[in-house]
Amino acid sequence: MICLEAQGVVKTFADGAGAVRVLRGVSLAVARGEIVALEGRSGSGKTTLLSILGCILTPTAGRVVVDGVTAEPRRLVAIRKRSIGFVFQQFNLFPALTALENVEYALALKGLRGREARREAEEALDLVGLADRSGFLPRDLSGGQKQRVAIARALVRQPAVLLADEPTANLDAVVGGQILELFRHVTRRRGSGLLVVTHDPRVRAVADRVLEIRDGRVDQEPVCCAS
Repeated sequence: MICLEAQGVVKTFADGAGAVRVLRGVSLAVARGEIVALEGRSGSGKTTLLSILGCILTPTAGRVVVDGVTAEPRRLVAIRKRSIGFVFQQFNLFPALTALENVEYALALKGLRGREARREAEEALDLVGLADRSGFLPRDLSGGQKQRVAIARALVRQPAVLLADEPTANLDAVVGGQILELFRHVTRRRGSGLLVVTHDPRVRAVADRVLEIRDGRVDQEPVCCAS
């Protein structure tokens, strides 16, 4: 079942010299339980595409469908809250909140508070192997542990799709590999689709498909598949 789809997405930005077309008719799809890696050089349009797929930006032309709902401007906030989980390179944890409180805060943004939020936050931390670190502040966690908290935060309310932007860039080889295996585990267990924007060749080992974006276009055939 398709959980994320881009159909002929075009994005044009205006600048002082005229218009710059960053995306030139991108089409792709991610199914539930599938891991898709998206590679590309700097300036290829990866960040813009991820922002559009994540319902942060709107396309100039084309459309995005998330969990069966077309991402129209009036629906973007609701779609982000209900159907999308984000994992970032920089973790983006609140330094004054514990691991558990960081996850609870994400739930509060989705409208869930109190005992039910506490229970779901604890379950999410347990899923990523951090039940024994729930009371720790970010400064007392390793880089890998911080990324696990970020993944737990993205998983709350069971979104249809996870979007990860260079999630292993700030991690060493061993910890980065552990995070990738965690992604594979939670994607299969939860049934969410996962799109990873990355330069890390290790992502290929866990991806079902690897696509490449060049000059604002995405190759329609997979570059490679995981064994």
